[in-house]
Amino acid sequence: CLMLSFFSRGKLGRYPPWPGKIVNPPKDLKKPRGKKCFFVKFFGTEDHAWIKVEQLKPYHPHKEEMIKINKGKRFQQAVDAVEEFLRKTKGKDQASSHNSNEEKNRRNSSEERGKPSAGEEKRKASLSEGKLKKGTGEGKKRVSSVSSERGSKSPLKRAQDQSPRKRGRPPKDEKDLTIPESSTVKRVMTGTVAGFKWPPSVSEPVKDSDPHFHHFLLSQTEKPAVCYQAITKKLKICEEETGSTSIQAADSTAVNGSITPTDKKIGFLGLGLMGSGIVSNLLKMGHTVTVWNRTAEKCDLFIQEGARLGRTPAEVVSTCDITFACVSDPKAAKDLVLGPSGVLQGIRPGKCYVDMSTVDADTVTELAQVIVSRGGRFLEAPVSGNQQLSNDGMLVILAAGDRGLYEDCSSCFQAMGKTSFFLGEVGNAAKMMLIVNMVQGSFMATIAEGLTLAQVTGQSQQTLLDILNQGQLASIFLDQKCQNILQGNFKPDFYLKYIQKDLRLAIALGDSVNHPTPMAAAANEVYKRAKALDQSDNDMSAVYRAYIH
Repeated sequence: CLMLSFFSRGKLGRYPPWPGKIVNPPKDLKKPRGKKCFFVKFFGTEDHAWIKVEQLKPYHPHKEEMIKINKGKRFQQAVDAVEEFLRKTKGKDQASSHNSNEEKNRRNSSEERGKPSAGEEKRKASLSEGKLKKGTGEGKKRVSSVSSERGSKSPLKRAQDQSPRKRGRPPKDEKDLTIPESSTVKRVMTGTVAGFKWPPSVSEPVKDSDPHFHHFLLSQTEKPAVCYQAITKKLKICEEETGSTSIQAADSTAVNGSITPTDKKIGFLGLGLMGSGIVSNLLKMGHTVTVWNRTAEKCDLFIQEGARLGRTPAEVVSTCDITFACVSDPKAAKDLVLGPSGVLQGIRPGKCYVDMSTVDADTVTELAQVIVSRGGRFLEAPVSGNQQLSNDGMLVILAAGDRGLYEDCSSCFQAMGKTSFFLGEVGNAAKMMLIVNMVQGSFMATIAEGLTLAQVTGQSQQTLLDILNQGQLASIFLDQKCQNILQGNFKPDFYLKYIQKDLRLAIALGDSVNHPTPMAAAANEVYKRAKALDQSDNDMSAVYRAYIH
């Protein structure tokens, strides 16, 4: 059924309506409890979501209203997709009707040719009359019933008899495509859209998805101007052959209030580029959050959004059930825990500490030991992403340590990220995170090197970007970083000094196991030169300047 989804109004305002269609959900995706809802696939995106009945309206009667509300390019593409679908559907219906009429004409013609003459028919009737009289009453009844069903019922009546049941559970193969007969749904479905039937979309191939995600979609939709977006997420925990586990988001379409926040009190230490976005999303999803930052002024915005203020890390830990921390480097992570009024002073049996900083395995292991020695529970959970993904709640979280604590953090991880992986014992997440950032940092240096080589050889840098965007290397990361360089805009989305720190730690990780990392080592030298050119507090794409000076 072709619908418009009008998202609910929350503290952060109302989301614009978006066209979609009701489809079958994945078999292993459970319907949310509470009010009736349908699984909707949105046009112009690869996103799905459970949408409440009262948030759905028929497409055609509200089309003009919807277009006035939302004038974005992405939205117009969605409307165009709807119209294209309608044209194709209409064409298929006409073709089907034409083929049906031709088949009917051929059948009638065949029947006319095979029809016996009047004399022959009379003779056959006379011969068979005796046999019919000898038949049982049951036989007569059955013949009469079949004859009546074939002759007296109109095609419309037969279609009605074959329609899904109106009461009870629908047949399994039509689950969630059959609209329940409630007054609310009747109001929603009135109009021309009520006649549309959609085939199940579960079998459609999912674009750009990791094979571990099965048919679950993880695409990112267009964000509102202020980056306020609540994320509809359903969890699926699956064991991999390696023994790691991942909590995966089924969808990223904005539906405010879809995540049930934990009733545990949450603390958060560190409101930098990543921490700020994380805290904002925790608050949007209804978590109770107490914040602390070394520069206290950064807390003001979050206090206005409903956060509580902690005077010291120790105070935050002592008053909260689970405390997250996200700071810049190993030294900052250790100082936060072991320093004056630090985390360790607030740890008591049962208190939980989650370190989201990107540090080396030795540092995180040391922190885990001191936390556990005081009766606390520890989880490392560094995040892969940047400021924009943090703001949008689309980070990838790599966790290791206390498995029970990992599960206790599920609503928090849903709020801040699109996927989280549990990687086993403490230290594994730190190693994996350094490897991920090593690849990213090396790639960024290669991009900068290619753009400068194009320039000095008289080639167009824009043309190089256009070519790369049409090839196998095409990605959001590639396009964004190249655009930064072409526009000379190095506003930090991921600090250059931090990617250089991660490269240094990744090289040390390789040294610890006697594994060569020559590519990372070469990239590290370029970033060190960029730092010498005062690019530390710019975006990592400013490594480009190391090649032009």
